[in-house]
Formats: sequence, C-alpha cells, structure tokens
Amino acid sequence: MSQSVDLLITPCTVLVHGPHEEVGFRQDVAVVVRGGVVEAVVGAGDVGRFDAVEVIDGRGQVLLPGLINCHTHAPMVALRGIAEDLPVEEWFDGVVWPVEANLTARDVALGARLACAEMIRGGVTCFADHYFHMDEVAAVVEECGMRALLGQAYFSSQGTEGRERSLEFALRNRGRADGRITTALAPHAPYTVTDADLAATAALARAHGLPVHLHAAENRAQTEASLERHGVTPVEVLERAGLLDTGMELLIAHGTGILDRDIEVLRRAGGRVAVATAPRGYLRFAWPTTTPVRALREIGVPVGLATDGAASNNSLDLWEAMTLTALIQKSTTGDPRWLTARQALHHATVQSADAVGLGDVVGRIEPGRRADLILVDLTGPHTQPVHDLAATLVHSVRSGDVRTTIVDGRVLMRDRELTTIDVPGVVRELGERLPALVERGHGRRIQRYGVEEAAEKSSGVRDEFR
Repeated sequence: MSQSVDLLITPCTVLVHGPHEEVGFRQDVAVVVRGGVVEAVVGAGDVGRFDAVEVIDGRGQVLLPGLINCHTHAPMVALRGIAEDLPVEEWFDGVVWPVEANLTARDVALGARLACAEMIRGGVTCFADHYFHMDEVAAVVEECGMRALLGQAYFSSQGTEGRERSLEFALRNRGRADGRITTALAPHAPYTVTDADLAATAALARAHGLPVHLHAAENRAQTEASLERHGVTPVEVLERAGLLDTGMELLIAHGTGILDRDIEVLRRAGGRVAVATAPRGYLRFAWPTTTPVRALREIGVPVGLATDGAASNNSLDLWEAMTLTALIQKSTTGDPRWLTARQALHHATVQSADAVGLGDVVGRIEPGRRADLILVDLTGPHTQPVHDLAATLVHSVRSGDVRTTIVDGRVLMRDRELTTIDVPGVVRELGERLPALVERGHGRRIQRYGVEEAAEKSSGVRDEFR
C-alpha cells in the first residue's frame, strides 16, 4: 500500500552533510515531503511506495537546502543604484540617510515585496532583516511564504521610544506566519547606540529570550575611531554591555574591523555569537579588510553569508556572495587552499542556518528538517562539464540557474515562475512613488555617520519614519 505524501522530488542529486563539516553529494535519490517537513531521503527506485500530491522532476538538477541571507535590509531595493562611487560616509550622510527620512510604510512594503521576489528567484528561502516599519516586512513575509529573522532597527537618537518599539515589534511578531518568522532586538550599531542602550538591550534580550542583530566593527576605520575615542574596540563595547554573556544570542553584521584582540574576546564569549559577511559591499566601498572568516571559524564562530541591502550591494544574489567569499578569503590569506568550494557550501548552508538561530530547523536536507529546498539546473553551457560538483555550484552556477524554490514544503517558484508575488504590479506602484522617496531638498537625515554622541537628538528624527 502506497504512503500519501505532499511532495516528491525525484530523481535528483542531493547535497549532504557529514558530522564533521564534510560536504558531499548523493546521486539518483528522491526527497519526500509531508506537512512541510522532509520525511525521507530515499533512492529514486523506491518512489513507488509513495503517492504524492505533487511530483517535481529533478533530472539534471541538484537539490540544496535553501540559501539564507544572514544580513540584509530588504526594503532598500527601492534605493538600488541611488548612490554610486562614494566613500561610505558620503554615501550615508549625503544620500541614503536623507532619502530614508522620506520612508513611508508603503514604501517599505513595496521594497520588501520586490526584494522577496528577487531572493526567491535566486534560491534564498530565509533572510535576516534589520530595518524600519518592520510590521510591513513581516506582513510581506507571511504573504509570500518565505522564512525570516526580523528586527526593528533603532538609534539612541530616537530616545527610549526606539528601543521600546524594537522590543514591541519582536514580541508581537515572533512565531508569526506559522512559525516562519522569528524576531530579534535590533540596535543599529555601537557608534549610533549608546553603551547604556546596548546594556538595556542585553537585559531585554535575556528577559524575553530574544536574539540581538546589529552592525559592529563594520570596517577598520570604525574600530580605530572607537579605540582612539574610548580605548576599546566595538567588539569590546559589546562585551562590556553584556551582549556576549552566557545565554545571549548575537548576530554581528560585517565585522571587517575585527582585530586579533577581538578574536580572543569572542573566543571566551559565553553566549552564542555569529557573524554575517557581505563581501561585495566591502569591495565597493574600498574597505582595506574583510571579515576574518578563517580566524572566526577556528574559534567556532559561525560565519553566514549575506548581501547587505541592495543600496550598497546592488544585488541580493547569495551565489555571488558565496563566490566572492571564497575568492577573497584565498586572496587575503594568501592560501589558494582556503576557502575551498566545499567549505563555502558549508558556510552557505549549515553555518548560515546556525547564524540566524535556525540550525536545528533548516540548513540540511534530512528527515525532520523543514522542507526549505531549491533545485539548481546544471544543464546550461556555463555549468558543463562537471568535474567537481562543489566547484561548479560555488564558481559557475548563477542565481538564474535556480529552477524551483520551496519553503515549508510550499512551492514559491516553479520553473522560474513566482507563485506568490506579482512583480509587475509592485514595480509599477514603486515607480510611481520614487520621485517623493528620493527627494533630498528637505535637508533632513535620520542619523549622521560616525557620530558617536548618538544620544543627542537629531533634528526631527522621531517624526521621519511615517
């Protein structure tokens, strides 16, 4: 008697993980999904004992865990290309933060919807977001079917209200969308959030069992400025605030300014710390250093892959982030044996899942895990012939090679066609709103880059997020 299941993907090649960070592939298999969960991974010859509601033909394709974008600002796709070829301080102060002063909830909703469409088409099934009007982003995630770790960003220049809103958002939305939404507290960064607010955030995180997602040691200049003014690095600021204590879960964005002394701080941290690396933006801003992936890996700190927002990255392409991470690590360490393609795949799957606190839920294809899956087509000329499948995936595959994207067993893209988002409608309405969004004649900005006296009130800052 056949067993009724929701989804059967067969035949295909599946990425598999060993107990000691090994990455390999199993060929000619079938993956069985029921109730949003991977129920079994069996030989393709055994599919006759399953009666599936839907069968997806995986011939010529590789089945991978869905990719995870460990740090982004999804609504910023609305600002893609708005500020090019500028140093980071001019980029923030002259363009991005004045434009963000215009943001409305509708702008954020449209930007998030367009970003989710881009990520689904690129095989991203989960993302960690850190922005404003995050109730709108949560609604988009619920509607489009993705998974997300969401946090309402705040600056100390907003007063205690910013921190309170971040907590209220996290408590109100955690577990939403049938559990696909998890939440975090989201102070912006040590240079825009005071030590007192960081300590208060740590206390709130412990009290409510919430992780914290923030920017820290983004670049070497930030670290040097912190040392000059305060005698401590941004990572040491986090330690002093209690954000590295036992029981804490902390996701640090970027960390290209992490020093050797910070590695020792992170080594002795009692909490669970992870770092998200988004290498394309670092190249764009000509930062002299990158995330020290090798040093972090050696002390057991997961490093997840990320794109940052499309305003600084122009793309939400995790495949490009994976390629750049591998290549830049080879260059900066002077070692062509590091980072290998298999190691890069481990960062893109298991370590990225660990980074966003979902290591027991997604990141591997095995029974009991949520069915967040993508099928990658290897029949294109740019992926043939295949001598080393891991190398093909990391260095040859493009985001357009993703044919199918599945979250919780639900197909969000089938044969490159999105099933949950109307892209033309989003693009049309967003285009109508762009003139008001990009206006900078008002002379306002939500914050200043590099100003550490963050508790001082910026002019009109409380009223600029409408």
